[in-house]
Amino acid sequence: MISLYRVGQAIQTICIENCWRFCFVGGVALQRWGEPRITEDVDLTLLTGFKNEELFIDELLRHFKPRLSDAKEFALANRVLLLETDEGIGIDVSLGGIPFEEQVVDRATPFEFLPEISLLTCSAEDLIVLKAFADRPRDWEDVAGIVIRQQILDWGYINSQLQPLVELKESPHILERLSQLQQGR
Repeated sequence: MISLYRVGQAIQTICIENCWRFCFVGGVALQRWGEPRITEDVDLTLLTGFKNEELFIDELLRHFKPRLSDAKEFALANRVLLLETDEGIGIDVSLGGIPFEEQVVDRATPFEFLPEISLLTCSAEDLIVLKAFADRPRDWEDVAGIVIRQQILDWGYINSQLQPLVELKESPHILERLSQLQQGR
């Protein structure tokens, strides 16, 4: 985990130096809010908007290796830039631009994972929304861990943010499953 936090610190430094808005999500944020587990990559949301993504992509590609031969084209088409360090640690950069992603970044707070390594992570509630929306078995295990570990969660906020995303995805079962987790805590 120490190497992941150091990679996070390196990415965070690049973001800060460029005055970019960002926060860590995924496994790094899970270490703060949920049941800690081994994670092999660093995930972050980087607010790029919908016109200047190439500027962000090009700068990150100056610092990290692409995981795909067409990483830039893939990122522009799928809004995810897949990078890795020289040591092979994966970095998944979501190119954010929708209002929910802006809110996730605005609500993020720093957390000291190790002495002298503080990373800006999304809130527990936003992590629940992101993982529930992903709707994969491992993500539901992570959501359950967050619900168990965090005694106080803003369920009104979680549901209000997840509802429109679920409607877009046409997956109402996500809200039903989350409700079952909430009631079972």
